[in-house]
Amino acid sequence: WEGHSPIEATDLFLPFLRRHGFHVTTAEELEVYEDAELLAATDLIVQCWTMGELTRKECANLVAAVHAGTGFAGWHGGIIDSFRGDLDYQLLTGGQFLMHPPGFATHRVDPVDAFADHPVIAGLGAFEVHTERYWVATDPLNDVLATTTFEADEILPRPVAIPAVWTRRRGLGRVFVSTIGHKPDDFDTAEARALTERGLLWASR
Repeated sequence: WEGHSPIEATDLFLPFLRRHGFHVTTAEELEVYEDAELLAATDLIVQCWTMGELTRKECANLVAAVHAGTGFAGWHGGIIDSFRGDLDYQLLTGGQFLMHPPGFATHRVDPVDAFADHPVIAGLGAFEVHTERYWVATDPLNDVLATTTFEADEILPRPVAIPAVWTRRRGLGRVFVSTIGHKPDDFDTAEARALTERGLLWASR
């Protein structure tokens, strides 16, 4: 999708993954999900693909690989504004982007105290980032690690904390999602970069 920068954003994390011992293969077409053997042999799939459609076979292979232990991770529209009509995919990620207020805004991301010891957010305090704020629908089985608050206005009757970062388990696999990452410089914020890097490692087999 032209509004995002999937190659530039993904490239930010390739050196990090290589430093941690990953052999990295990149693909620019969804047909890579047709290779069930490749997915099953992969420790971590990092997806950065907004909108689009998966074939039934591609989705089935992806879901099967994660259920068998392959990690799945991503940020922003690259993972939760993908394949909107595919319910099996939504059940895999545990969330779906619904809307965001117009433009960019500086807003606070608050770690959830109940998960203060989770390796993705351990030691991180609340921080601010200037980017889009996602309003998402999420699965109650998610472990919500951080939230962002939408204040009451002429539409919202009261303030509400919306999940911003979460993890979940699907079968033997782990899934990491962060809503932060509309543009590559979102990751100039140290906390946003750190929790994303940690999330990739956490999700990996």
